[in-house]
Amino acid sequence: MLVFILRRLVQALVVMLSVAFIAFMLFQYVGDPVTNLLGQDATEEQRVALRKELGLDQPFPVQFARFAANAAQGEFGISLRQGRKVSALIGERFPATLELALVAGLIALGLGIPLGVYAALRRGKASAQLLMTGTLFGVSLPNFVIGIVLIWVFAVELKWLPSFGRGEVVALGSWTSGLLTRDGLLHLILPAFTLSAFQLTLIMRLVRAEMLEVLRTDYIRFARARGLTNRSVYFGHALKNTLVPVITITGLQLGSLIAFAIITEQVFQWPGMGLLFIQAVQFADIPVMAAYLCLISLIFVVINLGVDLLYFAVDPRLRVEGKAH
Repeated sequence: MLVFILRRLVQALVVMLSVAFIAFMLFQYVGDPVTNLLGQDATEEQRVALRKELGLDQPFPVQFARFAANAAQGEFGISLRQGRKVSALIGERFPATLELALVAGLIALGLGIPLGVYAALRRGKASAQLLMTGTLFGVSLPNFVIGIVLIWVFAVELKWLPSFGRGEVVALGSWTSGLLTRDGLLHLILPAFTLSAFQLTLIMRLVRAEMLEVLRTDYIRFARARGLTNRSVYFGHALKNTLVPVITITGLQLGSLIAFAIITEQVFQWPGMGLLFIQAVQFADIPVMAAYLCLISLIFVVINLGVDLLYFAVDPRLRVEGKAH
């Protein structure tokens, strides 16, 4: 167990160092931070002094080591666009992105699982076929198209929901949340459904496929032979085994929801990290771009590490393999 954990931790460290190196290269080859901070009219003495202050006069390995050490502490310098610490900007925007991703994940789970079960149990029926046809739209259509359609229907034509922004939020210390206000909830509905569309259809199709596979197994036939009711067979035996891979996929998708919220946040002008990153790209704000890249990579690494450890805990074959090595 200890060897397995250490191996995964070393792999995670290698991944994060690789990402940190890529982020560091942004500072080296995308724009000139000295020119961005001082402007074109700065004197040569001012440029030399600032380069020394930023450590840009040091050898490449020393610069990277300093960058990696600062990144490990969550420090990425000053935003070239806003003139504020990048860590403060990320701290302000992260709650909005995490809230959007979590609600989108709950929607995907809350609708995808029961609809997938329904499509499996009603296989061949018109309603199930209609549902499966609908999933093709969720899988095929880009998020921005789904978002624009939802805005047109529910904000422009029906005028039921707001089309942009986060609405009224409540400050809970340094954290902000729109889940505690009616206006915040209304603003959250359209972007959350837009972001959840792909994951919802993915979970629905996965649940249906897994459910059909489980229903063909011998122990389900044995359960029926024992005289158990359909309800007990479907939900007491089949669904439990169906949810194991679904939960795993959902855990991995949470990182994707946070990373791919960029387009949704742009469409709905949602004030999260994705919108901050888009603005940073437009301005070539390298510190913000580097911080976003490292943070998203860290989220993926942590989630994958958690899934690996969960697999090790529940799958005895991995424990046997670990002892063999």
